[in-house]
Amino acid sequence: MQAPKEKVSDMASAAKECIVHHKAKVEEKVEKATSRTGEKEIAEERRKAKEEEAKMELHESKAHHKAQREHAKHEREYPLDGHERLSAMHGHHYSAATNPAPDKYL
Repeated sequence: MQAPKEKVSDMASAAKECIVHHKAKVEEKVEKATSRTGEKEIAEERRKAKEEEAKMELHESKAHHKAQREHAKHEREYPLDGHERLSAMHGHHYSAATNPAPDKYL
């Protein structure tokens, strides 16, 4: 089940894709009306390319929304990550800036 925020973001992206799709159709009709025979085919190809680009952007934005949700979920579950979490569990708080490595390891 989608989170409400993600669902709203996806719907906004879909609406944006729909607007781009209709705008491409209108531009194609204008180009066809003002062009010659050979240029009409080019206008149709441009419309198709714009529509495909809009679909691609829609899928990218949906993936981005899902990644944001997953990242937020991870941050809620694991406020500290990796080394910080392990150090906090074991009571060690090392930092390269405050605790340089001993000379024997260099």
